Amino acid sequence: MRTIGLLGAISIGIGGMVGGGIFAVLGEAVSLADGATALAFAIAGVVAFLTAYSYVKLSTKYQSEGGTVTFIDKAFGDNILSGSVNLMLWLSYLVTISLYATAFASYGETFFTTKTSLLHHGLISIAIILPAIINLVSASFVGKSETIIVVIKVSLLVLVIIAGASYVDTQRLAIEHWKSPLSIITAGMIIFVAYEGFELIANSAEDIKDPDKNLPRAFYASVIIVIILYVLISIITVGNVPTATLMKAKDYALAVAAKPSLGHIGFVLVSSAALLSTFSAINATIYGNARLGYIIAKDGKLPKQLMQSKNEVPFMGVIYTLVFSLLLANSIDLNEIAIIGSAGFLLIFFLVNISAYKLRKEIGAKISIVAISSLFTFLSLFILLYHTYTSNPNAVMIFMFFIIFSLVFELLYGRYVRGNMFFRKYNKR
Repeated sequence: MRTIGLLGAISIGIGGMVGGGIFAVLGEAVSLADGATALAFAIAGVVAFLTAYSYVKLSTKYQSEGGTVTFIDKAFGDNILSGSVNLMLWLSYLVTISLYATAFASYGETFFTTKTSLLHHGLISIAIILPAIINLVSASFVGKSETIIVVIKVSLLVLVIIAGASYVDTQRLAIEHWKSPLSIITAGMIIFVAYEGFELIANSAEDIKDPDKNLPRAFYASVIIVIILYVLISIITVGNVPTATLMKAKDYALAVAAKPSLGHIGFVLVSSAALLSTFSAINATIYGNARLGYIIAKDGKLPKQLMQSKNEVPFMGVIYTLVFSLLLANSIDLNEIAIIGSAGFLLIFFLVNISAYKLRKEIGAKISIVAISSLFTFLSLFILLYHTYTSNPNAVMIFMFFIIFSLVFELLYGRYVRGNMFFRKYNKR
């Protein structure tokens, strides 16, 4: 039974994007783009909007809770590519959880007078462990209040925009304060992870009323609304606060941006909203990743342990997500997490665009749009990795490790485990 209307579908998209991303990566964008931070967010938004076209066409044709996994399987079939991409998607969500948890810790530390490494890692761990417990006890606890949380955090961002509009120093946005074009584009690609959540609409396609009309509207409306929101927030942030001040508070830049217009109360409000948003995003992503692991395991592409459930909760999926995200979040810094997360989703979205290109006749997609979408996501990924390699090669190495691990795992698991499972199944007949 289809129970989600247009507003509900748009809420899913906005909630997926305006989670912890904007709170976590705003400072990173400013450090690379400076006065052109708003342009960097706009560039990333264009890439997201073009990719949304592919998602519209694919999710309308193939309505499944598998979403991205289903689209890639339809285009490439059951082979090492589709299997490794499925695992890469699962890993990318682990990185996203780590990003949100690190942002939670950064904003949480603002409530303490003394900052220590123990406090930082303690907050990171709490931000992951508590939502995991909630998922194991009652996975729907935060899910039921997600619409309210979306309204709260979007309303607060709008408040910061309205209150700060009259404080903007346009000189700080002038071209002489822009970084190089390559640096601006790279900034847009690093913060791309703040846009990836729109694809969650595809996972709910089966439950959306009148999908032929509402799916396109939901995808496009949610992406456009978030682009406008991010661009305006960027203008307020850069226009209200000197760059040097923002760099000192890079990990909680949005809270600092609220101080000129709303004072210390604004700082506390934004920090509190960041804690609520990142906590909610972690909870939803843990559940989503556990469900994703269940779906992939059901197809035989991940260990069957991920299919173990208790009270309709993918119990082992939550446990695996908890353990690996804890390891990632406590071992990689915020900049590297943002780069790896954005690179992972750019790679996946590139393959989704290629899938739309391959299936263009079946899904009724325009070849010019999906070709441009494929080209843009590929170039975006290339620029991100190229620039990052010159400044932070460790992040690129970790990302490449994820890709190699996914390929090797699928090669070995597919050949020696899944192959034997199907062989035994065939012999029983």
